Amino acid sequence: MKKKHLVYFRLNIMSLFLIAVSFISVTLAWFAYSGLATVDTTVDVKAWHIELEKNGEKISNDIVILLSDIYPGMETKTELINIKNPGDSDAELKYNIVSARILGDNENNYIIDENLKSEYVEDILSHNFPFKVNISLSKNYILSKGEDSYFEISVSWPLDSGNDELDSLWGNKAYNYQLNENQKKINDPNYRIEPSIKIKISLTAEQYMGNGDSSDSNYNLGDELLIDFINNSRCSSISETCIKMYVIDINNTLADHSITLLPNPHRNYIESQYTNYLTKYTELTSDWQVNTRALLIDDLLKVISTDVTHSVLIRDGLSDAVIGNLKYPNRISTEINKIINTNGYYSFINSRFAYLSSADCYWTMSEYGNDKAFSLIKNSDLDSKIYGNMKSNTCKIIPIVTINKSNL
Repeated sequence: MKKKHLVYFRLNIMSLFLIAVSFISVTLAWFAYSGLATVDTTVDVKAWHIELEKNGEKISNDIVILLSDIYPGMETKTELINIKNPGDSDAELKYNIVSARILGDNENNYIIDENLKSEYVEDILSHNFPFKVNISLSKNYILSKGEDSYFEISVSWPLDSGNDELDSLWGNKAYNYQLNENQKKINDPNYRIEPSIKIKISLTAEQYMGNGDSSDSNYNLGDELLIDFINNSRCSSISETCIKMYVIDINNTLADHSITLLPNPHRNYIESQYTNYLTKYTELTSDWQVNTRALLIDDLLKVISTDVTHSVLIRDGLSDAVIGNLKYPNRISTEINKIINTNGYYSFINSRFAYLSSADCYWTMSEYGNDKAFSLIKNSDLDSKIYGNMKSNTCKIIPIVTINKSNL
């Protein structure tokens, strides 16, 4: 492989810190802190305590991310905020990007308004630059005195993204920006050096209203249910027809009439070459009375991409890269094509998605080029991979189940 020439640099201000500002008074304690200030791999869990006690008023904190000391090849750094609710009211949680400024460039200065949506800017930050900023909220609600929710931010910059031109362009831009800022400081000792990247995020909590858009707290991602696929109902003890299934909806809402489930991958299923997939799938599900469909790569990616630190795409000769936010329209298709074109695969941590991992491979119905199809298998005790498997190989066939909530 030819030698690549990359621009290496470090931005000379604080590494990354989050500052809590401008909160609306209800009963709220926010722990202001300076995070990601060292290269220590230990991640401190910060705490946000909310108590909605005044007529369910909304509370909000703006989180300001100042990015510096970032460089190609840096280890992925994360900041984890632990959200607790010791109060007497359930709360709905959400976040929105308020603004983002990249290297003082007007073309990359984003201010959210009616014409520019937060989701669009979040997608840009995750995919359009060689450095990646990714955001994840574990649940869109937090019950009174219930389990915590987690808000996570990760920052990464792969050493080699596979696009030498883009790597060099942004390396030079960042280097020149810092030189200009330092020169301004020399010319004017009172000048305050501007951070290279500044992102403002609003994290809000308001009383859980239980309307159609509210998350259904009965069906969270990864929740285990016992389902009888013959009786099309919930069941109480495992049998030939009563099996474990796992919720794979990222955010099932009260307006959703059904839930999407992945049957336990550790069971015995029909095994087949991919070329006989449809025949064997029909044979497997012919007597199932629940609604079924084929498993797709999209189903798996939506789940594992919620981990913005450890779920990565791996390609020969290139740096591992965080998969990142895939929520924006058509983004999944773009990323799937990228992995196919570079003969790569996806990796995720077993402990985070134990309900996906299996020592035996199982197929998706999604093709990986002409000769391969996507399948999943445990790679080690630590991780599993979703990869292009030769269609002539043999793997399990596992359907996706959708069941009406009224049957549960």
